[in-house]
Amino acid sequence: MRRVFIASLAVLSLAQTSLSFADNLNGKNIYLQRCAMCHGADIKGTGPLASKSNPPTPNLTTPAFKKRLKDYPGVIVSSIILRPNGDLIPKTLRENGVKLPPFAWRINDLRDLNQYMMGVISMSR
Repeated sequence: MRRVFIASLAVLSLAQTSLSFADNLNGKNIYLQRCAMCHGADIKGTGPLASKSNPPTPNLTTPAFKKRLKDYPGVIVSSIILRPNGDLIPKTLRENGVKLPPFAWRINDLRDLNQYMMGVISMSR
């Protein structure tokens, strides 16, 4: 019985590892397709549209943002949903001729994007 339990834990562990990889890949794909044009691939506000928004796109790897992310772990997702800067993102895209196809956000997509961005942010110095 004990061997079956240990084997079951090993299988679950492998399944979770694979799932995390798939989730991170989904988050990365969403980020690169929908966010990198402003935030840059490095999330430092270095994308081609970063300086074309007013205010300019922030560097999300700063100590201040890392603290904010630690204090409010959902800040990335809430920014996507609540858009605290109003029409800034759609306006910047529109003014620069960038047309993103509509995207039907799923809970998993928001979680995956948040997980991917947090990983990149936490690894940057």
